[in-house]
Parts: sequence; structure tokens; C-alpha cells
Amino acid sequence: MKTDIILSGVGGQGILSIATIIGEAATRMGLTLKQAEVHGMSQRGGDVQSNLRLSDGPIASDLIPLGSADLILSLEPMEALRYLPYLSQEGWIITSSAPFKNIPNYPDEACLQEELKSQPHVVALDVESLARENQVPKSANVILLGAAAAFLKILDVETLRASVGRIFASKGEAVVEMNNRAFNIGYEYVKGLNEKSE
Repeated sequence: MKTDIILSGVGGQGILSIATIIGEAATRMGLTLKQAEVHGMSQRGGDVQSNLRLSDGPIASDLIPLGSADLILSLEPMEALRYLPYLSQEGWIITSSAPFKNIPNYPDEACLQEELKSQPHVVALDVESLARENQVPKSANVILLGAAAAFLKILDVETLRASVGRIFASKGEAVVEMNNRAFNIGYEYVKGLNEKSE
């Protein structure tokens, strides 16, 4: 079993934290993990992209081939669409729906949302608004991770949830609690969507 994930977003949004939490959970479960270099981290507001590959067997390369990603996990909708050529036919896009307009020629927002909606497998949620509404303003990235948890079939949800606590443990109990809540917000959001579609 393997899961290939493209992580994308904008510098400063917390993409690296998501990768760290997933990596920690994978290691706890004894999985093989390879991660390609994260680009753009040195520039806040610059585009960030990383390949994360998880498997219960050997992994030959740390780069995900075109058309084979199981998930595009993105904190920015335009960045999610940028990596569509890497997504497999059965792959899912889990993305924030709120644009981060960091360039002067940012695409028309309505067109962007239509393009997202036209994809066969997509969950788009406004993680920034959910974070503000639930008083976890610095944990929008962990809300997105919680939303993606059900799609990370190779990882046990409880192991992933526990990894959130371990990664933030050094920042104190209040930060752990905030991020646990954020994870649950995202997870319950997708659970609610699934229940509506049944």
C-alpha cells in the first residue's frame, strides 16, 4: 500500500508543519517515508510545494510522477490547481477555498472556484474562516490536515491525531489543545459532507 501526496500553498501558511505531522505519524506506524525538497520556504508569500510519499514497502524515488498523486493537499486554491497534472484519475484535492492573493495577476476568483468545482474529487473548505470562527486562528493548516485525514488511508486517524499533540508538545498544553481542536474541526467537516451524500 502506498500514498503519494502533493503538499502546496504559500510560504508562511504552515505546509511544513503538515508534512512534519504526517511524517511523524508514518514513522510511528513503521511506514517508509520519502519527502522531496520543500520549495519556496525562504520567502513568506512565495509558492511552496513538497512531494510526500508513504508506503509499507520500499520507495524508489522521492519525486511523484505525473498522473500518480493520490492527494493534492493545498492551503491555497490556485496552488492546488497548479499541480493537477500530478493527480491520478482517482486522486482527491483537499484544499482551502480562500485565495491568498500574493501576485498582481491573480486569476479571477469566480473562474478559479468553477475550475475547482469541475474536478471529479474535491473537498474545498475555507479553513481561514473556520479557524477564526472557532478561535483557533493560527491552526488553519491543521484544520486542513483534519479534513484530509479520512483520505490518508495508509495512516490510522488516531495515530495522526496523536502526532498533532506530539509535534506541538514543546509549545505547551494550550497550543496542543488548540491544534487538537483544529484537527477535529476539519475531520468533522468532511464527516458531515459524507453523511449528507449518503
